[in-house]
Amino acid sequence: MTIAQHLNIALPSPVQRFKPDWPGAEKVNIYIKRDDLIHPVVSGNKWRKLSGLFAHADTLPREIISFGGGFSNHLHALGYCCAQLNIPFTAMVRGDYSLHPTPMLQDLASWGVTIRYITKLEYHRRHDPAYLTSLQNLYPLATIVPEGGSQQLALAGVQQTLLESQQTFDVVMSPVASGATLAGLITALTPKQHALGIAVLKGVGYLESLVEQFLPEGCCSNWQIEHAFHHGGYAKSGSELTAFINTAWERYQLPLEPVYSGKVFFALKVLLAQNKFAEGTNLLIVHTGGLQGARKDA
Repeated sequence: MTIAQHLNIALPSPVQRFKPDWPGAEKVNIYIKRDDLIHPVVSGNKWRKLSGLFAHADTLPREIISFGGGFSNHLHALGYCCAQLNIPFTAMVRGDYSLHPTPMLQDLASWGVTIRYITKLEYHRRHDPAYLTSLQNLYPLATIVPEGGSQQLALAGVQQTLLESQQTFDVVMSPVASGATLAGLITALTPKQHALGIAVLKGVGYLESLVEQFLPEGCCSNWQIEHAFHHGGYAKSGSELTAFINTAWERYQLPLEPVYSGKVFFALKVLLAQNKFAEGTNLLIVHTGGLQGARKDA
């Protein structure tokens, strides 16, 4: 039994045709890669990016440390995997939620995860080699996984999002935050295909640099990032986005949240109305799962 089978990861994820009654949608062919259906907890790109870490039973980490915020899909997925595989896990959480833990943090605690609340200043050093060395000295047996699981090891898992499908698409859309998901998709494309990332935070130029760090030098010009749909910044939203997400569920039974997937589908609706895609284009929207951002009512 593989680790994925032990965790009940359902692959390949389905590709579903999507026909919304949005202006311009009738001119193209829209499909959704439902990676949100991979697993109820370890969903979407979170499993894709962690799959290399948990590829073989004889090479599992002895201990894991990683970083994230109070609604982190990454920490949630990683915490569940570690609990199921009996791997000690320390979550370095930005900010102090000790008096009012989020639903995600309550889950981590119930799974036996060690939660360390750290200041924003310390969290800002999460990529600093000196800081990571000091952390490694404190936890000599631990594997330190970057925020969001974004590391070179993650790309092969993300590539499978496209490689496991029998269909080919002209344009592939996904959210962009830490860069590895879009980079993995880009490296799985043919030169005639195009990747369109939807920025979920403010970062013109910065997000491009995050993606480029994972790409081979001189590789791939068939991608771009659209920066107009972050709705104010990371985890920021508003009444317009909230109404859109609610309508998507009521009308299409499509589960979205305001941090990642909601912004991608909102962008899709606007871009279709602007005729940004040539008539007959085959569009694949990667639903990267992770609905922790929708649990703020708990």
